[in-house]
Amino acid sequence: MRVGVQLPEVEREVRWPEVAAIARAAEETGFESIWVGDHLLYRDGGGPERGPWDAWTQLAALASITSRVRLGPLVAATAFHAPGLIARMAASIDEISGGRFTLGLGAGWNEPDFRAFGFPFDRTVSRFAESFEIVRRLLGGEHVTLTGEFQNVDGAVVLPPPRRRVPIMLGSNGARMLGIALPYVDAWNTWFTSYGNTVEGFANLRGDVDAACVRAGRDPAEIAHSACVLVRGADGPRERPDDMPSVALKDLAAHLRLLGEAGADEAILVLDPIDERSTRAAANAIVDLK
Repeated sequence: MRVGVQLPEVEREVRWPEVAAIARAAEETGFESIWVGDHLLYRDGGGPERGPWDAWTQLAALASITSRVRLGPLVAATAFHAPGLIARMAASIDEISGGRFTLGLGAGWNEPDFRAFGFPFDRTVSRFAESFEIVRRLLGGEHVTLTGEFQNVDGAVVLPPPRRRVPIMLGSNGARMLGIALPYVDAWNTWFTSYGNTVEGFANLRGDVDAACVRAGRDPAEIAHSACVLVRGADGPRERPDDMPSVALKDLAAHLRLLGEAGADEAILVLDPIDERSTRAAANAIVDLK
């Protein structure tokens, strides 16, 4: 099983030097991938407003300071950029990283992201469908013309051409989203809250996704199955609400082995707290898996 880590988003305010230090620690200690969230603004429960750094500029910077780990957004909302720009940014980061980029895509779900920055929050799946078609075809090397209800392109093409077809990962469990994307994507990812952060929960969800693959005309074995895993990291203040069971470091290796047996090809660790110390502690906890 491949194991990656998510970098901080809005757990606390984290400046670039710490982000870079965590990324370097992840690469140094043997993690295989690094992921960043793509959100604009959180407003919930009357608490303080929180906003993460821009995912795309962070990924470009991470590509330049790392040499081995794969990189990607977890996941990029197609609503936040024109599809042609998404394809161009993906191709550019893949070039900077030497072919280490995976384009994670979803429709977006956090309403404050949309409302605050002027993006329509209606018919998000239908909007995703048009954007997804344009993005995947552009990254496949096509000249794309499409006149849709939401998107229009006329002879669009990504130049310089990408060095390869950038792999695409879907971040969704919705039936319509699966039907739209599974015929084409290379990977599928689920967040830990979607399966209860348990091996049994993932196994059940994996079964549903496999059935959706078959309906979409794909062999489930052709698609990499990725699961985010909430992990209690090194000792320190909790950064996430205590409303979801987390995996203790001492149990992490065994948990990941069972998750692999349940059909996960990759685990993306969401550490609590997300910092350099927890990153190194998690690497030590799974050293026998590497």
